[in-house]
Amino acid sequence: MPEGDTVWRTARDLDQALTGEPLIRSDLRVPKLATVDLTGRAVLETLPRGKHLLTRVEGGLTLHSHLGMDGSWRLQAPGRRLSGGPQHQIRAVLATAAHTAVGYRLPVLELLRTADESVVVGHLGPDLLGPDWDAEEAVRRLLADPGRAIGEAVLDQRNLAGIGNVYKSELCFMLRVSPWLPVAALPDPRRLVTLARKLLEVNKSRTARITTADARPDRHLWVYGRAEKPCRRCGTPVLAAGQGPAPQERITFWCPHCQPGPPPSTDRPLDSGTPNE
Repeated sequence: MPEGDTVWRTARDLDQALTGEPLIRSDLRVPKLATVDLTGRAVLETLPRGKHLLTRVEGGLTLHSHLGMDGSWRLQAPGRRLSGGPQHQIRAVLATAAHTAVGYRLPVLELLRTADESVVVGHLGPDLLGPDWDAEEAVRRLLADPGRAIGEAVLDQRNLAGIGNVYKSELCFMLRVSPWLPVAALPDPRRLVTLARKLLEVNKSRTARITTADARPDRHLWVYGRAEKPCRRCGTPVLAAGQGPAPQERITFWCPHCQPGPPPSTDRPLDSGTPNE
């Protein structure tokens, strides 16, 4: 499930594989880019911005992609049949003499002038894994809507960029606060953004996301995806419910004993399985 750490790692891999080399193949399989050919242009760099990927190429152009809930970029050796998923799910192919990058199930793929990147990422808050990280600005943005539930506020990329549904649930559990608690009721908002940055920083180079400090496969997370299972702290069954307005509603996991506070705004429980984001 792509979150800021996954996107950071994807950008690093694309940057290492493609940067500095001219493209020998460019195949962008979305209608508005069907006639675009970047062949011959050198890739300058690939940068992460929150959950967005910016691949800059010669000529002042940027290929902007977003992984959404289940998109991915995969690397393979040149000359091989494109693999890793159904062919009809491929949205982009960028190849140099040494590497081929294949974008699967990308809900966002667009080409824009590099000078216009702010059109697609300028609204984002401080990037938890970016050079522009500013904890005080993140706190200011969170507190600008003091009555908003914490679980909704931290998912809003305009406040701080990089947190997804997994980290939302894990952060609230680790802070022992209800995801439905208003932001203004947080004892120390700075602690929330500091912990968020720490979690993404320690996980950005891992293939398995771990918040519990326990590397055993079944012990990686505190509450996410664990509805009806016993809380790792107190044994109380973990709960799950939808949070946020439709269609942005996301499932939230929490322990009612370890995270006392306001109840969910809906009595309708969601499926207890691990959701997509």
